[in-house]
Amino acid sequence: GGCFWCMEADFQDKAGVVDVVSGFTGGKSSNPTYDGDHRGHYEAVEITYDPSVVSYTELLTHYWRNIDPFDGGGQFCDRGHSYQAALFPQNAQQQALAEQSRQEVVAQFPEQDVVTEILPASTFWPVKEYHQDYYQKNSVRYKYYRWSCGRDGRLEEIWGGR
Repeated sequence: GGCFWCMEADFQDKAGVVDVVSGFTGGKSSNPTYDGDHRGHYEAVEITYDPSVVSYTELLTHYWRNIDPFDGGGQFCDRGHSYQAALFPQNAQQQALAEQSRQEVVAQFPEQDVVTEILPASTFWPVKEYHQDYYQKNSVRYKYYRWSCGRDGRLEEIWGGR
C-alpha cells in the first residue's frame, strides 16, 4: 500500500487487528533495511488479526479503500518499486479471496486500469529502525507527511467516504 507508515496507521486501530508490523517483502535479498539494500522489496505491513472479530475479506476491503489501485509507479507522493501497492496472500484461501476482491474493484471502476498486483508470499523482514510505529512516535511529522503527500485527498477522490 505504499509507505508502510501509512498502512500501519490505517490498520492498527481497526477492530480485530491485533498487531501491525512494518517491513519489507517480495524481494530476493536477505535482511533488507530502509537505509540499505532493499531493492526488489516492497514496503509492506504484516497484519495479525482475530478472525472471530474481523474477516480476511473485511481486511481486504479496508486495504483497497486505503490505496490508489490505479497507480503503478508507487503510491501518492512516494514513487518507485518499493512503494507500489501489492497483496501477498499467505495461503490458497487468502489467494482466492484476494483475487475476488481485486475483481470487485475492477468491476467498480470499469473505465480504469487496476494495476495492484497479487503476488506470492515471501519472507517478511520487519523493520527494526525508527520506522515501526512512526505515526505514533512522531505524530505531528507523520500527519504533515500524510497531508503533504496528498494521500487522504486522493483516497477521497477515488473512494468517497470510504
